[in-house]
Amino acid sequence: MTIYVGNLSYQATEADLRAVFADYGEVKRVVLPTDKETGRMRGFAFVEMNEDAQEDAAITELDGAEWMGRQLRVNKAKPREDNRRGGSWGKQQDF
Repeated sequence: MTIYVGNLSYQATEADLRAVFADYGEVKRVVLPTDKETGRMRGFAFVEMNEDAQEDAAITELDGAEWMGRQLRVNKAKPREDNRRGGSWGKQQDF
């Protein structure tokens, strides 16, 4: 499972997130997406921990918590959808 962390402060770093989530268990990975054009953080992150029980505890405790002046949104990440545009080029169509 992966945790989605939304409404993050733009000053939050990977080290900051690791420190917060370490209270709930070992953090396996933190991803802080950045805008391709500006390089600025996008205001959300993904966190993976070693055990589902640790992730569940972190979600329960941190969702709605105030951190760095913002109220966090913490929940299970939804699977990524293929949002690429381009219509049906190169795809077989059933008519």
